[in-house]
Amino acid sequence: MGHTIAWTHEVGGEPSLGPGGVLRLLRDTARAEAGGRVEILAAACGMCGPEEVEFEVAKGECFCVGCCIPLGIVDGYAHPAAFYPWRLEPSGAPLPPASSGPGFEPSDLPRCPAGHDVFHVAVALAFAADGVLRGISVALRCPEDGALCLYVDNARVVPRTA
Repeated sequence: MGHTIAWTHEVGGEPSLGPGGVLRLLRDTARAEAGGRVEILAAACGMCGPEEVEFEVAKGECFCVGCCIPLGIVDGYAHPAAFYPWRLEPSGAPLPPASSGPGFEPSDLPRCPAGHDVFHVAVALAFAADGVLRGISVALRCPEDGALCLYVDNARVVPRTA
């Protein structure tokens, strides 16, 4: 089963002044184990600073529009408290396409229904009661027309072995 993105709109489909809508989407979908917790964060570029909140998305990763540095969704650098290499495994929903190949297929580059390809990104990290990261969800929101989608749906985080 391939990865498909289901787009929705906030009421009125208005342009976004910030990532609030994408945070609300994750609050409704992120799941934690019993006794665990979920942290939901609006993504901002670590290199460009907190004012850079727009990202292009390709092959399962989100890249800063300003400097092209990836957030670390695929390889485990998306959050300082969970700073260890990981890989993602699907948890009921397929993962977006990811590969280290040089070329991009059209299906690797999501666009909102209106054709825009820059997004606000929010990340939900599901931690177990012992503080170990267990899952990740990623939501996208088009700042131009308000389209929302769940890009990674509660993927299981597995430490990467050498």
